[in-house]
Amino acid sequence: MVNSTSERIKNVAFIGLGAMGYPMAGHLLRSGFNVVVFNRTPEKSDRWSNEHQGEVATSLREASAGADVVFVCVGNDDDLRSVCTGHDGLIEGMRPGSLLVDHTTTSAVVAREVCAIASKAGVRFLDAPVSGGQLGAEKGVLTVMMGGDEADFRVVQPVIKSYARAVTLMGEVGSGQLTKMVNQISIAGLIQSLSEALVFAEEAGLDGKRVVDVISQGAAQSWQMDNRGKTMLDDQFDFGFAVDWMRKDLAICIDEADAMNLPLPVASLVDQYYTQIQKMGGGRWDTSSLIKIVRNNKTN
Repeated sequence: MVNSTSERIKNVAFIGLGAMGYPMAGHLLRSGFNVVVFNRTPEKSDRWSNEHQGEVATSLREASAGADVVFVCVGNDDDLRSVCTGHDGLIEGMRPGSLLVDHTTTSAVVAREVCAIASKAGVRFLDAPVSGGQLGAEKGVLTVMMGGDEADFRVVQPVIKSYARAVTLMGEVGSGQLTKMVNQISIAGLIQSLSEALVFAEEAGLDGKRVVDVISQGAAQSWQMDNRGKTMLDDQFDFGFAVDWMRKDLAICIDEADAMNLPLPVASLVDQYYTQIQKMGGGRWDTSSLIKIVRNNKTN
């Protein structure tokens, strides 16, 4: 049974070693926790182990059996269900009183669903999607928005600070995912407006990079402008958060908004533009590749 002090947490498991999970698990190990990892593609686990000299589990149950906290960072709702529930899933192998923390970006519905299953097994659950992208994960400066019980949050918050600069409890289970949806809706609009602005600057005959330098000092400044503005001008999209994943996230946002009878015209339009990017073969391009659609529309 994990108590309310972070000092008692020593053994953690990390499930999912993708672009985000791989560095996050490394930060936990460097912070002094005993870390065991599991990835459905064993090659990634082996590479992580060789790099960090960490322990690799051969199954989900093996990974979760001795853990005070199990972190999960997989792809989508179905992936989360697959690793957490059912025979040989994480919850079945976890000790009563241990904590399951999900960093996957999912629907709020599946967060509540997994929480209910975990509760029946005596396992505590927090939904904890992250923002900051691969670079944020590598630097250990992610933003984590969490949903769940406050006492559980206080237990795990110091652990998560191994790879995050901000960890905030937003409310009951599902609130973390709903907050991440707000984040993704905001980003979609920001990237679209930045794309239009940069193409406008180009068509006006301005030095786009000088424009970015100037307006980033004023009210138009944003993370997207600071980190993607000049690479967008250079037509570079081989880093950061992929279009395929953004489309997954926007689908979750639009479904949730539909349930509220709330139209999301900008997010829905941007989602359509990302569909066009995918048709161009850009599913793995960075989300800032939206500028290609603005440029194409200009010439058509």
